[in-house]
Amino acid sequence: MLKVRIMPTLLYKDVGLVKGVGFDSWRRIGSAMQTVKVYNLRQVDELVLLDIRATLDGRGPDLAAVDELADECFMPLTVGGGVRTIDDVHALLMVGADKVSMNTAAIEKPELIREVADRFGSQCAVVSIDARRQSDGTYEVFTHAGTRDTGLDPVTVARNAERMGAGEILLTSIDHDGAMDGYDLDLTLMVTAAVQLPVIASGGAGTYQDMADVLGQGHASAVAAASMFHFTEQTPLEAKRYLGELGFAVRR
Repeated sequence: MLKVRIMPTLLYKDVGLVKGVGFDSWRRIGSAMQTVKVYNLRQVDELVLLDIRATLDGRGPDLAAVDELADECFMPLTVGGGVRTIDDVHALLMVGADKVSMNTAAIEKPELIREVADRFGSQCAVVSIDARRQSDGTYEVFTHAGTRDTGLDPVTVARNAERMGAGEILLTSIDHDGAMDGYDLDLTLMVTAAVQLPVIASGGAGTYQDMADVLGQGHASAVAAASMFHFTEQTPLEAKRYLGELGFAVRR
């Protein structure tokens, strides 16, 4: 049985970390390096670092920043933001990333997913899907840090990612992002039921029970959280203890 992973998310903008709500209203919350060092001590399974400005600014990944952070990061590191080519992926792996998250590029040039999987292994190819619920109750996928609609639904994107060789999906609810009101269970279950890939639920974690709900009812394989760990006294270690007591297999 695959063990549940607890994955703090670091949203990187310019020179530091930020917090947003609904992919908007960003405010600074501190140093990326300091946060990485703290998580080294907190038995985190994996860390997700997303540069939220790279694609919007039309630039590639900030390799210097990733290199510096990776030197101090003693857990698997997934990096996203500005990834457009196989060379971007190779460069990120060379400076210390273990996995690379593709969002806008996975929609605009899905063949990149296949290229990454073939060259570096499917475990390296993470496809990030950002979705928003529409007024009619359906969901639509957005790119460019949630600023551009695609006309695509998350199930279609997830199935295509699986077909192209992705290793897992990072699924974020834009509506619940930063709100700490619980994950979008409908969205998560919709995607987990459509693919065999591990799905990391993201957007909305506020309590350990929220994590239990999305793992149980939503059938997610892992949980990502940002605000919950930055703005409350809750920790990844206590999350593991809570989930373990409920019968979930967690990494000790």
